Amino acid sequence: MNNDGKNASSTDYFILLGFSKWPHLEAVLFVVILIFYLVTLIGNLFVIILSYLDSRLHTPMYFFLSNLSFLDLCYTTSSIPQLLANLWGPEKTISYAGCMLQLYFVLALGSTECVLLVVMSYDRYVAVCRPLHYAVLMHPRFCLSLAVASWASGFTASALHSLFTFWVPLCGRRRVDHFFCEVPALLRLSCVDIHANELTLMVMSAIFVVIPLLLILTSYGTIARAVLRMKSTAGLQKVFGTCGAHLMVVSLFYIPVMCIYFQPKSGHSQDQGKFIALFYTVVTPSINPLIYTLRNKDVRGAVRKLIGWEWET
Repeated sequence: MNNDGKNASSTDYFILLGFSKWPHLEAVLFVVILIFYLVTLIGNLFVIILSYLDSRLHTPMYFFLSNLSFLDLCYTTSSIPQLLANLWGPEKTISYAGCMLQLYFVLALGSTECVLLVVMSYDRYVAVCRPLHYAVLMHPRFCLSLAVASWASGFTASALHSLFTFWVPLCGRRRVDHFFCEVPALLRLSCVDIHANELTLMVMSAIFVVIPLLLILTSYGTIARAVLRMKSTAGLQKVFGTCGAHLMVVSLFYIPVMCIYFQPKSGHSQDQGKFIALFYTVVTPSINPLIYTLRNKDVRGAVRKLIGWEWET
């Protein structure tokens, strides 16, 4: 940005303050985040490969799980390598173009995940509440359409929201009080009225956070009523195995996101928000594969088959 209030050119840059208030923590954070990032890469790639190789996992549930794993890979990669570079050395800058791309992909992938989690909850609803019609309702072509719609909605909404954010004049302010380029942190740099942007952020949060969460809760409310009527112990165990894993993933994603975008505006909450954001960008994507692998009998069986430990369980 230049001092006459015009927007920045592609030669400008931002300074990502990140965790510079706690320099003694940066080395520790680098090691911890690098470990989680590697676990995320290995775990999610493993789920994608396993779902592709094992024919027993060629079902809608694992098709959507593969999408989620690929999404988590992209989501962490959109911000974590930049964070690691900033933690490793004294330079904490990101180019204007880099910041634009990072904001776009973080918003796009985050929005896509919100929609995809709704799609996955619908899949579980059909499996539990309408099992006789499952093969018809969750036809492969329909599943592909749902996945494409999830990705398209997230990337389209992000394009509009990102452009609207970068149109705001910053009047030479470059110090972003976060470890990646995100909307609230960038809007704090503005030197003009941003009520329209704040309203847009609120609407986007409602569309991609609140409404999807309500739809997920509605699906699981219906599933809970169906479960209470079940008399088969084996059926109950299967429902809890698949639905329980998805509910844990939903909780690990939505709770931190809601804490970020619905927290009060204060200096303390901004510092706290960095660590909350660190949780859902680093920890949650690394835990998701473990949740599905450890809690799901089908995945455990596929793992045994893949490594040659095929036996009856």
